[in-house]
Amino acid sequence: MKARMSTDLGNISVDTEAIAQLAGTEAMECFGVVGMATYSVKDGIVRILKIESLSHGINVDVVNNRISLDFHVIVAYGVSIKAVADNLMSNVKYRVEEFTGLEVDKINIFVEGVRVID
Repeated sequence: MKARMSTDLGNISVDTEAIAQLAGTEAMECFGVVGMATYSVKDGIVRILKIESLSHGINVDVVNNRISLDFHVIVAYGVSIKAVADNLMSNVKYRVEEFTGLEVDKINIFVEGVRVID
């Protein structure tokens, strides 16, 4: 589903893939986030995604022009998961609302793994 807005000059439609790309890029800027993850139900394996496919670790849902985001992330070992999640939610909410002009209703974060970084 796409986010849709009407203005005096016409209609605007924003694809959920564009929202996911923006959200993924912003999430990677957050301290403590090592990467986005995808989970293979078939194999039971969590894989870290490359920078080109960040949006695969994010699910975007738009209902009544309100955005809900689900993030599947891998966090750095030794950081507070709550602090990382709070930072990610705050930064992503601000950027997505600024970018789309729509309200972010909910952000869910699923920590799929922890990785030691050098």
